[in-house]
Amino acid sequence: MSLHNLSYVCSHLKNCSMARVPITSIQYTKLHLGIILGLYRHGAISHVQLGSRKGPDTEPVQVTSENISTRRLWVTLKYYNAEPVLKNALLESKPSKKKTMKLPGLKRLIEGYWAENTKPLDPGDLLFLRTDKGILEAREAVELQRGGQLLCRFTSLR
Repeated sequence: MSLHNLSYVCSHLKNCSMARVPITSIQYTKLHLGIILGLYRHGAISHVQLGSRKGPDTEPVQVTSENISTRRLWVTLKYYNAEPVLKNALLESKPSKKKTMKLPGLKRLIEGYWAENTKPLDPGDLLFLRTDKGILEAREAVELQRGGQLLCRFTSLR
């Protein structure tokens, strides 16, 4: 999967959140789906639904090779006291420099220490990794004893 597309998703979600846009869509890929579902599981977004370019689907539509280019993920952003829950989105791995981290480095990040030139996680931060078990948040990866490629970091309302 392309990190160029992931950088677009990060900036798009951040911009929509700061502009107080209630619902937005992003391109449907397995990588984007994994990250969006992780954000949903951790409470940073309120709803995610598959749809087309015209809007969310009212009835389930099977994704096939013929319609994959028109499929979109419709994301409903979350706000608390008129403030966006999703404050910032930052790409950790760049297309020209991919960052990977093993388990000891991830543990240090979670504990609040710098590891391998990567800023530690603050309370409310979500760091997503690509592992052999799929897309995981850093705390989930440590729980499963997995390292992987750092993808992106989201700062949410504390």
